[in-house]
Amino acid sequence: MVKFLLILLIVSFVVRFILPIVLRLLVGRFVQKQARRYGQQFGGTPFEGAFGGPPPASPPPGGGNVRVDFVPPKPTKDKPQNFKGGEYVDFEEVK
Repeated sequence: MVKFLLILLIVSFVVRFILPIVLRLLVGRFVQKQARRYGQQFGGTPFEGAFGGPPPASPPPGGGNVRVDFVPPKPTKDKPQNFKGGEYVDFEEVK
């Protein structure tokens, strides 16, 4: 009985304190590896967009002037002027 409790205590200690540290290290290395792979595949350094400064802003072409060639006409809603209500439907209340 004492041997079982001792083993249970050791296993619970490992699960509670040691396992999170080991998993954090393994997941951290995995994320770094994937970031390097992403950087090699698409160019640039890992985490460049996430942690680096904003990308350099390029001035808009034409000095920021906007020219609109076509403005679509606004649809008009045709509502009948002599609308007095809908059709009356007789119903029975069901209890």
